[in-house]
This record gives sequence, C-alpha cells and structure tokens, in this order.
Amino acid sequence: MPLVFAQPSSDKFHVEEGVVFTPRFDGHGLVTAVVTDAADGMLLMVAHMNAEALALTVETGIAHYYSRSRKALWKKGETSGNLQTVIELRTDCDQDAVWLRVKVAGHDATCHTGRRSCFYRSVDIADGAVRLTVRDDIRHFDPNAVYEKTGGSDKK
Repeated sequence: MPLVFAQPSSDKFHVEEGVVFTPRFDGHGLVTAVVTDAADGMLLMVAHMNAEALALTVETGIAHYYSRSRKALWKKGETSGNLQTVIELRTDCDQDAVWLRVKVAGHDATCHTGRRSCFYRSVDIADGAVRLTVRDDIRHFDPNAVYEKTGGSDKK
C-alpha cells in the first residue's frame, strides 16, 4: 500500500514541535528538496518533490523528484547510474521543504552536465557587470555519451 502523508495541522505547535511528518505541499503540490552529500556536506542540487516522489523516496531509500519542466516523476540517476541513496531526510520548521543527505553512486556526479554539483558556477560582480564564473569544471562523466543512449537526462 502506498505511503500517504497526513494533512498538516492548523496548530502551529504541532507542525513545528510535533513528531508527525506532515509535509506542506505548495499550490502546485510540491515541496522544495535541498540535497547535500552525506560525507562532506557539499550542496549537490535543489529540486522539487510531489507527494508520490516523497513517498517513493521514503519507501525505497532512493531519491525521487518531480520534474516541473517535464511534469513527470523522476528517479535521480536512473539514466546516468548516479543514484542517490538517502542517508538522512529532514524537514524544516514549517515542513514545506526537505533536506536529503545522500550518497551518490556511479560517477559521484549529480549534475546532468557531468559535474559533481549543479552549483558549479559563482555569480560575480565586477566593474558593474554580473558574470558567471565556473568554479568546478571537472566532468565525472560525458553527458553526451550517457544520455544519447536514452534521448533523455536526469535533469529537472
């Protein structure tokens, strides 16, 4: 039987201090998911989960997300082999976001570009201009080779 989450309580105390996990999905039925490496804390990605993705994540221990652009459930790493095993799942104070600490399989890369993290660029301001600077250009796999087989990718 699929996991079903209880409705959030209208009592702020129960939401913030209670022991029942009652995720507060937004108007689109999503919660924000922040994903970090369980070993070193590196921020790997930010994605979204609908109730089905969150339930599958809890039930299987493998991270699932909801792709807003494709409007579809998405098992992270299914195409690339870089599955995310959930080591710990936390929620924030008002239960409208979750934090996944994961161990990444395969090439230890989360980004569909082949990099370890989706946050591989910094936003820099110099001489009145805003530019992006690549801070991590190490490719752990060739995205063209990995994704040409399926015509898709693990990207959101």
